[in-house]
Amino acid sequence: MTVYLLRRLLQAMLVMLAMSVIVFVGVYAIGDPVEILISPDADQMERERAIRALGLDLPLWQQYLTFLVRAVQGDLGRSFVFNEPALQLILQKMPATLELAIGATVLALLIGLPLGLYAGLKPDSVGSKTIMAGSILGFSLPTFWVGLMLIMVFAVQLGWLPSTGRGETAEFLGLRWSFLTRDGLAHLVMPAINLSLFKISLVIRLTRSGVRETMLMDYVKFARAKGLSPARVTYVHVFKNILIPVVTVVGLELGSTIAFSVVTESVFAWPGMGKLIIDSINVLDRPVIVAYLMIIVFMFIIINLAVDLLYSALDPRVRLEGKA
Repeated sequence: MTVYLLRRLLQAMLVMLAMSVIVFVGVYAIGDPVEILISPDADQMERERAIRALGLDLPLWQQYLTFLVRAVQGDLGRSFVFNEPALQLILQKMPATLELAIGATVLALLIGLPLGLYAGLKPDSVGSKTIMAGSILGFSLPTFWVGLMLIMVFAVQLGWLPSTGRGETAEFLGLRWSFLTRDGLAHLVMPAINLSLFKISLVIRLTRSGVRETMLMDYVKFARAKGLSPARVTYVHVFKNILIPVVTVVGLELGSTIAFSVVTESVFAWPGMGKLIIDSINVLDRPVIVAYLMIIVFMFIIINLAVDLLYSALDPRVRLEGKA
């Protein structure tokens, strides 16, 4: 296990280094933030002072080396717009995005697993066919449209839930969380549901296909032949084995949920990292964009490692040492 962890950490460092080059060059090759940050009426001297102050007068390779040295020290640059450390800005918004992404993932598991299990055990029933038809809708409906419909129905017409914002928060582990208050939880419901629809459909289809495949395995037939109850066969022999692919995909989807929650955060004015990155792109705040992308890469690496370690908990036969 120690050798495996060391190998994965080395791989993570190489991936982070490669992505830092790609992200930095890609972001810094797009547009000129001075055109946005400086008034069009500014003279050439003012423009040159701004360029020197932002460090944009240096060659691109030198800007990257400066960024890399500071990044190793935990400094991902200062925001052009807010004149604050980019990492600090992102970390301030991260709890809101994590709360939304984890809430959506929990909803996907709580709803998708039972529905997928039922659809797999009774594939020819009306309920199963209805569930699978609903999963197609979950894949097909645009996230922004679903979000607007949720606001129209539950906030505007029925008045049950607030339409935008994060609501009241409470402090826990030094961070502010909205799910700890009643008002914050009410604000969280619609964005979490909107973000979870695709994930629910994915979990349903994964679970159903896993159940259908597992039910044909010899060990399931043997368990039935021994006279075990259908509930024990389902929850001990079937359900536990289908969790491995589900955990794998849901774990990776958690990373994508964090990274691509931009649409949901924009629709519901949720003050998370997604809304920050959209605002930063609009004003070409390069340090914030680069820092955001690097943090997302780092989170994907951590989530991948966590998913690999969960293999051993769910199936001891899995040999982590054999994984790349």
